[in-house]
Amino acid sequence: MSEAQAPASEPSALEVRLAPLTLDDLTQVIAVEQSVYGHPWTVGNFKDALASGYEAQRLLAGDTLIGYFVAMKVVDEVHLLNITVALPYRSQGWAKVMLDALALWSRGQGCAWLWLEVRASNQRAIHVYQSHGFRQVGLRKDYYPVGRGLREAALVMSQKL
Repeated sequence: MSEAQAPASEPSALEVRLAPLTLDDLTQVIAVEQSVYGHPWTVGNFKDALASGYEAQRLLAGDTLIGYFVAMKVVDEVHLLNITVALPYRSQGWAKVMLDALALWSRGQGCAWLWLEVRASNQRAIHVYQSHGFRQVGLRKDYYPVGRGLREAALVMSQKL
């Protein structure tokens, strides 16, 4: 099938672009968030992030939401708070595209480091971060809720820009 014949819903057939995440996008973002995570961010979490002026971007193919990220700049560092790829678009390299965009933005802000926490059990994400140049620098015990009062550790990872 040539690219001209590809269904419009496939990202390869459409222009993929980043766009600012706004309050108007939250219904679509929350739907993705809830489909991906057992403990998703709430509408309030996203509203607070936007009100605080955090860097928040959507990755789109046409009008289709592929993923999004939210990051907080603090002095000369950026802390990645949330990065999510919608289930139909996983394992296609879209997280790397968003991490590249975040690194580029961070450098443009004069930042020297990217930081994040990731669930210790999330081997898929850990692999993506490591392949992008992040290294584990710490561990936060009992950081993430698991359910039924249980919690799991977070790996603290950083990347020098």
